[in-house]
Order: sequence, then structure tokens, then C-alpha cells
Amino acid sequence: MGRNVHEGPARDGGSAVNILVTGAAGFIGRHVVAALLSRGHQVTAVDRDEHRARRTVWYNQCRFIACDIHRPMTSPRGVFGNAEAVIHLAWPGLPDYNALFHYEVNLPADYRFLKSLITDGYSQLLVTGTCLEYGMQNGCLKEEMTTRPANPYATAKDTLRKFLEMLKREIPFTLQWARLFYMNGEGQHSTSLLALLDRAIEQGDLTFKMSGGEQLRDYLPVEQVAFHLAAIVENRKFDGVINVCSGKPISVRRLVESHIAERQAGIRLNLGHHPYPDYEPMAFWGDASRLQVLTERS
Repeated sequence: MGRNVHEGPARDGGSAVNILVTGAAGFIGRHVVAALLSRGHQVTAVDRDEHRARRTVWYNQCRFIACDIHRPMTSPRGVFGNAEAVIHLAWPGLPDYNALFHYEVNLPADYRFLKSLITDGYSQLLVTGTCLEYGMQNGCLKEEMTTRPANPYATAKDTLRKFLEMLKREIPFTLQWARLFYMNGEGQHSTSLLALLDRAIEQGDLTFKMSGGEQLRDYLPVEQVAFHLAAIVENRKFDGVINVCSGKPISVRRLVESHIAERQAGIRLNLGHHPYPDYEPMAFWGDASRLQVLTERS
């Protein structure tokens, strides 16, 4: 198990704490670590890929540990040291939502890792889930709704949450389950919608092939998602499920057209070239009421 440690800045008084972040160099993680550091926290950043971590702006500002968290470890505290809270972002294999390894490999490995953290004394976990846990339900999605996952990735995430909730009956700890909706921004996967659009614009393509674009989704810039996750983990009294979303539906077509306008590009849309995804409903967005109340206190 590789380990490369860099000491970060001293704790900056009052409410600043040491926070362990897994998947720290990923799309969301790199922004979460930056947000936590900007708020005065110490961060222990964990990622399998140290080369990727070295390219982040914060690599020399925090304690970094190169580690595959799915490999069994005798003592997480012996590897990671002390931390008042954990933000667990790591999850291999995205964006292939339909692959069975989410359920067959990631789920048991993730539960084993998180249980080892709890049994070793880490008492606050913020774990990222997905809006896809709601399944094919249309409309405004609220945290108290029954989950109906319809693909292996969503099923694995939903099952992990249920496992952890049962574990709480035996070992008390704080579980903050953050259901992420759609994100865009620096570091997004190369096959994501706006990344593909940017590539088409940069290549000088005349048209951009996409679906009909009438589906309604809930999008946030990844920097805003990172801010929300930092605010959630700082609220140590919060325990439960929370949507991380804008609460404002937007059509995919409008999203794409706005992005083209921002880039002042002349590319045209080839609407209807791709079919609508079969793993999500046509119109859904998150209820952001719980998130708004919590972040207003930050």
C-alpha cells in the first residue's frame, strides 16, 4: 500500500477540523479538497492515483496518501491517522451505470472499507449517493420518497446506504448521505455532455449530435457541489439523507444552447440523433429545501 505524505497548514482556530477525503483527485474530490482548505480545515487527501493528485492545485497544501481503499487494511487509523470526519467520494467505474461490478465488486468492498472506519473510531461519515437511487420516478424528488433504483450503480449505492443504516444500530455514528444530481465543470468525464460539446466546438465541428433534449434535469457547477458538501460535513448535528441539487429543472437542450452561447460558438444541434437514456425518467429534479436550510447556517 503506497503512502506519500505532505504536511499541510496548521489548524486555523475555532471550527477548523481534520477531514479525510477519499477519491480526492477525482472530478468532485479535487474541488471538495480545495473548498475545505479555503474554509480553514486540515485535509488528509486519499486517492489511488498520485500522478493525478500531483496535478491538483492543493497537492502541497495538505496531507496526501496514495492508497487503494478497497484493499483490506488492518487499521485504517494506522494508515490515515486521526480525523474528525470523513467525506467518502471514491467509487470506481463511472460513468458506466449498467455494469454489474458496481453491485458485485464495489458494493461489498465499499461497505467493508466504511465499516472498518467506523469500528476504528471514525464517528462521522459523509457518503455521496446518487439521484438515480430514486429510479424512474418523475417530477420533484424529495429525500423522504421511497427509493426505486433501476440500474446496478444506483442499486449498489442504495444498498450501501441501507447497510450503513443497519450498522448504525450496532455502532452509533453520524451518517450524512448526500444524493448528488448532475454536475458540470473542470475535470468532468470526457464522455459527459458538456465535455463532448466542448470537444466538438474546439474541433470546429459544424453540428453536435445529441438526444431530442427535452428531458428535464437538475444541474449544478461542480464548485457549488463542493461548497455544499463542505457545508454539510461542517454541520455535525445533521444526520440523514440530503439532496445536493439546484432545485431548478432545466431542459438538456436549453443547457446545451446556453453553453454554446457562452462560448460564442456557431455549432448547430443535431437533435434526436441519440435516443433518450433508458436508465432515467424524462423529467426529474431535486427538492433543495433541506440543503438550503442547512447551507444558510454555514
